[in-house]
Amino acid sequence: MFYKKHIFFCCNKKADEAGCGALGGENAFAFAKIYLQSLGLWGEGKYRASKSACLGRCTDGPICVVYPEGVWYTYIDETDIKQIIDEYIINDKIVKHLQV
Repeated sequence: MFYKKHIFFCCNKKADEAGCGALGGENAFAFAKIYLQSLGLWGEGKYRASKSACLGRCTDGPICVVYPEGVWYTYIDETDIKQIIDEYIINDKIVKHLQV
């Protein structure tokens, strides 16, 4: 695989200002990218964070999904994103209280 794991953040902003983009998706993506880079874990053979359009789980938003396993998470803030990265992306431990 090109990446060990790849986390996608829904950044979709709907016309009515709803959607994950309006709930912090862009900020969550930016934080994840900078955090992974600061750990030296960004890039080929390592990990990656990317923006996504609507992932279709609006009622669970804000939402992200980690591949290749397809594990879905919701989050509130940078503390939650850091926990998803530290516990699941790096150490393969499901963060149950954030999983959807």
